[in-house]
Amino acid sequence: MRVVAKIGSSSLTDHRGVIDRAAIATLCDETAALRQAGHEVLLVTSGAVSSGVAALGLAVRPTDMPTLQALAAAGQPRLMEVYAAELNRHGLVAGQVLLVPHDFGNRRQYLHARQTLTRLVELGCVPIINENDALANDEIRYGDNDRIAALVSHLVSADVLVLLTDTPGLFTADPRTDPSATLVADVRADDPMLAVDTSGTGSTRGSGGMASKLAAARLASWSGVRAVIAQAGRSGVLLDAVNGKAGVGTTFHPHDRKLAARKLWIGFASTVTTRPSDCIPIISRYAASASIC
Repeated sequence: MRVVAKIGSSSLTDHRGVIDRAAIATLCDETAALRQAGHEVLLVTSGAVSSGVAALGLAVRPTDMPTLQALAAAGQPRLMEVYAAELNRHGLVAGQVLLVPHDFGNRRQYLHARQTLTRLVELGCVPIINENDALANDEIRYGDNDRIAALVSHLVSADVLVLLTDTPGLFTADPRTDPSATLVADVRADDPMLAVDTSGTGSTRGSGGMASKLAAARLASWSGVRAVIAQAGRSGVLLDAVNGKAGVGTTFHPHDRKLAARKLWIGFASTVTTRPSDCIPIISRYAASASIC
């Protein structure tokens, strides 16, 4: 199978932003085990900004965009250094890929990104994917890697998307405030749970949260990709999620109606043109028939 796994900042760094090498080592160990079993693996990682905070010795994570971009530039090579070293223990080569929304929204760039990622996998590399935070701004960035991971899983026709986080999965309510909350094990494509409105972001070290993961699961479902939200710290989590082991987290099953690649691209990845003469035919021809607006 082709597997896309995403891990967030809160699972990769401590409260100071220092990279948790043991966490990356474990992820790379499981990646190597999947590769040994014949699977292809692409990793989507957060953590560049957080590791930049630690590298520069800042006591508080800044909030202004220029500083955050500078921190991403300082943190990204440190993050890649750890991934490269840990994968190298298994004889695997890491390949850095930094993406921005334009890579998904422009059809030509979209196809080029797919070609590059596919070729990396064919060459035996493990693509390490992140948003290009050092250059993207508020107007041209996604802001969380959950959506990028879902788009990548669609882009490369993945079989499984694993979203690793600091919680065991999706709960019926916030377990931090509601003691009766229970873990949801399975969500079918037509399950009302797929439309639940989760709120709030993740930790102060990340930009996602359960809301972004649920949105990513919706996208994956329409892409025909099985998605799993699971706890990064769980022993054997990546292997169990790929193998479909019960109890590993929350599994979102793929939609019965798998849309054509171009319709998925239009529905989820492309940007809408500002010229009515161009966008109206696209909406009427594709979006209505695909039922994805």
